[in-house]
Amino acid sequence: MKFSFRPTEGAFYELFTRAAQNLVRGTELLNELALPGVDVQSVSERLTEVEHDSDQITHELYKKINSTFITPFDREDIYRLGSLLDDVMDHLEAVGNLLYLYGLTKLPSLPREMHELVNVLDQQARLTAEAMPRLRSMRDLEDYWIECNRLENDGDQAYRMLLVRLFSGEYDALTVLKMKEVADELEAACDAFEHVANTVETIAVKES
Repeated sequence: MKFSFRPTEGAFYELFTRAAQNLVRGTELLNELALPGVDVQSVSERLTEVEHDSDQITHELYKKINSTFITPFDREDIYRLGSLLDDVMDHLEAVGNLLYLYGLTKLPSLPREMHELVNVLDQQARLTAEAMPRLRSMRDLEDYWIECNRLENDGDQAYRMLLVRLFSGEYDALTVLKMKEVADELEAACDAFEHVANTVETIAVKES
């Protein structure tokens, strides 16, 4: 029988779970951009509110790390995981803000590949939110990081096809520059989800 000398500190797992649930809220908001007649300003403002809540969760996590004598797993890994979850939210917020500020939703429609990238992010967010509570037991996590990495590959493919579309001559040069910045944020969010999954894998291996 394996004995653990680390306490089960529930607050850390709750904070990770709350942070991941915010990512689901973020991707749900981005999906609203595909709806006809959507209020883009409202979506952008709500994304900012979710991002502020995520910042607060991250601050609570850091405070908890500094006030806890013995943490459930390595402090560096707790800090890294919290920071990476926050990074994902930053990218999601940037997508919504740029689409609104650049007025890109006034186009007849956004490129299909952009919606495909948002769909990949939504799947990654839901997987992550489902996985965070399982950190407590460190069980049944392998399928999560494998699928999250697979989805990141799907996101890379959608990103490359989006670039092909942008540079096909369909859009004027200024619109291409604006949409390329949005595309880069979407791709960065996919990568950030993969970094979260890789960190969870590292933690699980250390604790096994």
